[in-house]
Amino acid sequence: MRSFARSTLQPLATRGKVEIWYQKLPSALSRDNFRIRRAISLLTLSLLAFAGCTGDDSSPREAGSAGQPAPPPAPVKSSTQGVSRVFVVVLENHEYSQVIGNDQAPYLQELAGQGALLSRYYAGTHPSLPNYLAILGGSTFGITYDCTGCSARDPNLALQLSKAGVSWRAYMEGLPKPCFKGGWAYPYAKKHDPFMYFPSIRETRRCQWVVPASELQASLQTGRLPRFGWLTPDLCNDAHDCGLRTADRYLATIVPQILHALGPHGFLVVTFDEGVSSQRGGGRIATIVLGPDLRHGAIDVSYTHYSLLRTLEDAFGLAPIRAARQARPLRAAFFRYPVLR
Repeated sequence: MRSFARSTLQPLATRGKVEIWYQKLPSALSRDNFRIRRAISLLTLSLLAFAGCTGDDSSPREAGSAGQPAPPPAPVKSSTQGVSRVFVVVLENHEYSQVIGNDQAPYLQELAGQGALLSRYYAGTHPSLPNYLAILGGSTFGITYDCTGCSARDPNLALQLSKAGVSWRAYMEGLPKPCFKGGWAYPYAKKHDPFMYFPSIRETRRCQWVVPASELQASLQTGRLPRFGWLTPDLCNDAHDCGLRTADRYLATIVPQILHALGPHGFLVVTFDEGVSSQRGGGRIATIVLGPDLRHGAIDVSYTHYSLLRTLEDAFGLAPIRAARQARPLRAAFFRYPVLR
């Protein structure tokens, strides 16, 4: 049977399309051989249909004004070949020296050894909120406290991604429901959710893409993930109200799943919003970048939250905004700088 298949079929591949040419079969086929031929034909049709797929999740650019955004680009299944993703996880209120080398955080030590440890990364200010806004919007917008009724100015990274047709989700642990606009629903705190401070998100359908973190677990299980994801753990799991050991255990449950879904050139950033000192404004904080294209070990280059924003924008081919324009990107952490568009 195997020699029959080899002698009667010659597979050819031309410019990504699969063509199968049948040599002339013997005139007298048995019923079993006919069934084999029919099964091969069905397989051929399936291969041709698959060859027509692009293998990425490029979506049409968003049309209309900020008040009328197009429907969100659909998250992409993890098994799709060639799709790379970027995730950011933000923890709370720990100085570099409190994290790196701390035996209360064994998983963070493991991550620091597996990826690029940015040993001179600094938060810009205190308290939390302006640092979160700096990562997403390239400015603190003059905000100096953890207000819940204040607003930042557009644009921001999420708006840029939307307009470029790049799918994104902001996963907020403890969030009662998508698009929740309240300032507090313990263990969720709006001050750790910068997305809801921008009118282009809060006042449009884009706010439906700010979702409870339980949706991340569901997406990881089904394999349907956005190209860009942001995760804010709740007030205990981010080490704000609970110890670093609690945050470390939480990361150990979720980070391996995210790393598995990054794709060939994606990357994950685990950082803190601020330290406890005022060094360089907001303290020296531990930041680890992981992925297939990352160097391993300490990177002794000075970075800020604006450096992170600049790198995220560069990865998706977006124009840097505000302070990210002059910021040094995290280029030294990569042996292949990401270009994911």
